[in-house]
Amino acid sequence: MKYTNFYDMHTHSIHSFDGNDKISDLFESAVRQNAKGIAITDHCDIDGVPDYLKLCNAQKQDFIDTSKEYDKKLNTILGLEVGQGIYRKSQSEDIYQNLGYDFILGSIHNLENMEDFYFLDYKKFDVKKLLEKYFTDLLELAQWGYFDSLAHMTYPLRYIVARERIDVDISIYQELLDAIFESLIKNKKALEINTSGLFMDINSTLPDYNLIKRYRQLGGEYITVGSDSHYADKVFQGINEGMDLALKAGFENITIYDKHTPILIPIK
Repeated sequence: MKYTNFYDMHTHSIHSFDGNDKISDLFESAVRQNAKGIAITDHCDIDGVPDYLKLCNAQKQDFIDTSKEYDKKLNTILGLEVGQGIYRKSQSEDIYQNLGYDFILGSIHNLENMEDFYFLDYKKFDVKKLLEKYFTDLLELAQWGYFDSLAHMTYPLRYIVARERIDVDISIYQELLDAIFESLIKNKKALEINTSGLFMDINSTLPDYNLIKRYRQLGGEYITVGSDSHYADKVFQGINEGMDLALKAGFENITIYDKHTPILIPIK
């Protein structure tokens, strides 16, 4: 571990549809790595969850029960990744305002009434228009603001660029990207440095360094760093590298959350 203040703000347990390990397993992995804290941010893709209260209550109770054993070892942060929140705004606002979470990641894994970007057959789409729609919806999400940190901003590139080998000139969306950053800054929301891409064919954080730096140049203050791990043995994977990029871009702090209140933690 390179840094003293070592947090992973994006992890998934068995309460995620694609999770693999218990919350206790994730906590144990964090303790073994001498981490300061970890957020459990299970999936709640709100446009596809018929009973979000059932999902949230089960995850929350397990978290509360399990956290009691780790009070003196680890800062445990109750989180959730709410996917597609703008497509089910009233339910998503209820989660943010009323369910007692510390931290909400906001993300878009699929466009409205479409499959996850993972499953799309890109031969059937105009990729430029698809990405324009994605970033337009991401802007609406940033303007709406019922979340704490914007997760994996360039999520579709995992599949479009890395898997399908389709060239994308991200600069053609710069006006939209800047508007997203400006909305995050205005609403005092964080940008996530998602380190999962470092271990995929894209070989880059999501977003990459250039976009992290641009967010900082525009006045961005809050940054979270998360592995997006779905396995206990992969929590904190890439966090050192993500914090390296944050420092390089001009950030002196990472951000953690307590009841949606941002807390700045020095990187060094």
